[in-house]
Amino acid sequence: MAFDAFDEGIALGGVRSKTEVRILICYLLASVDVPMTKENVIDALLEKGLTNYFEASSCFDDLADRGNIKKLDDNPKYYVPTENGRTVARDLADNLPLTVRERAYECALNLLLQEKNERENKVSVEKCDHGYNMTCSISGGDMNLMEVSLFLADSDQVKTVKKNFYKNPQLFYKVMIAVMTRNKALIKDALQDLDNLA
Repeated sequence: MAFDAFDEGIALGGVRSKTEVRILICYLLASVDVPMTKENVIDALLEKGLTNYFEASSCFDDLADRGNIKKLDDNPKYYVPTENGRTVARDLADNLPLTVRERAYECALNLLLQEKNERENKVSVEKCDHGYNMTCSISGGDMNLMEVSLFLADSDQVKTVKKNFYKNPQLFYKVMIAVMTRNKALIKDALQDLDNLA
């Protein structure tokens, strides 16, 4: 396959042809099988340096123009593969290295999970004397399970705590319940979960 893609910012093992980028986008949308925004798809490809922004955006638009992917009627911000796009994913995905497919799929799932966590759980930040007050709220569907307020010294701490909270609010809840109830088995389980975080 010809290397016809602009390769600035592409990591070793990334895709370097426009055809491969198009196949990867179709594969990603078909395998995740959840409507995704253009930004989600591009972010998933950029996360591990599988391609660069310019090529991902250009190939995404090409696929939409060719009828391989389409906007949802009720929410045009989100895209799904058409039957043609699913055929491309099914018939041509083996042309891509397995590691590329796995990395793209994993990144997409992580982004979708983070989007869900941000939709269902809330973080508010308020500047105060000497730092910031942050409130993290964990939702249990139709009820608020927990709300915790923290003082943080600077904006770097705010970014770090917010990112880690949204990465896994359920683990945050589990750790707090384990500590507050002094449930040693749950504490051990929560610590194991912390060790398994990437």
